Amino acid sequence: MLALRDADGNLIAGLPVLAMEGIRKRPRFWALPFTDHCPPLASSSVSLALFTDRLAHWQEADGVARIAVHGALAESAGVTLVTRAVRHVLPLSRSSDQVFESFRSSSVRTAIRKAQRQGLEARIGRSLEDLAPFYRLHLRTRRRLGVPAQPIRFMEALWKEMLAAGLGFLVLATYRDKPIAAALFLSWNRNLIYKFGASDPRYWNLRPNNLVIWTAIDWACRHGYRMLDFGRTDFDNQRLRDFKERWGSLELPLVYSYVGQPPSDPISTFGARALATVIRSCPLLVCQLMGEVFYQHMVPNVS
Repeated sequence: MLALRDADGNLIAGLPVLAMEGIRKRPRFWALPFTDHCPPLASSSVSLALFTDRLAHWQEADGVARIAVHGALAESAGVTLVTRAVRHVLPLSRSSDQVFESFRSSSVRTAIRKAQRQGLEARIGRSLEDLAPFYRLHLRTRRRLGVPAQPIRFMEALWKEMLAAGLGFLVLATYRDKPIAAALFLSWNRNLIYKFGASDPRYWNLRPNNLVIWTAIDWACRHGYRMLDFGRTDFDNQRLRDFKERWGSLELPLVYSYVGQPPSDPISTFGARALATVIRSCPLLVCQLMGEVFYQHMVPNVS
């Protein structure tokens, strides 16, 4: 935790960070890896500006390669702000019936009702026994998308450290007792965060993903939650942006900050397509092993 206090010892700004291993010896800090949005907390804009200046000074004086913040710091020398993507948030401080009727598109309500008529069932769970069916769907989804899958130990850590502590849950949709869609949500301070979604495309016509999201929204409304954060969406993924907006969500720019080394150039379009082609043609086990290699410097060991 990086924190700033005033002359009286009062905490006026802070930011949780993790030191990440890398090829080079100079340390790098992320706030936080695997989060879409984790801005610093500050008591005022003046405190945020002072905190940003202190971060830049600490980075240079202590030989830190980079501090990457998944949120906006103040504008300052040595700090690069980049709008990486967008995020969608849906207010929930209403009854679930009111939220249901407020969806921007009637197609969302139609899809939910269709899933219910077709006999799909969705339940909320936190048991470690729910990890296996979710991870099977997760592996297949990541392979279909052509991206590495997070290691199973990372998911196990989420279950043990977050879900078991009441800081999230899984929604699992089944059809004739077969798991066909799931989503993992994290929760804190009456905010719900959509983190991972997975589904079997053979059953998309039954609209299981809509039922999964609605089950989470209904639960959140009944438990007094304020907001659902649908998470990050890349600019060029217009189809996903449209899907999230149909729920009545507000689209916001997602600004990231980098202290020290500027952000690396994203993987080239050609390289991304080549990697995706390889992953999509691999067996599930190979896809899982590729994720283990890809995330080996980003996932802490959990005893």
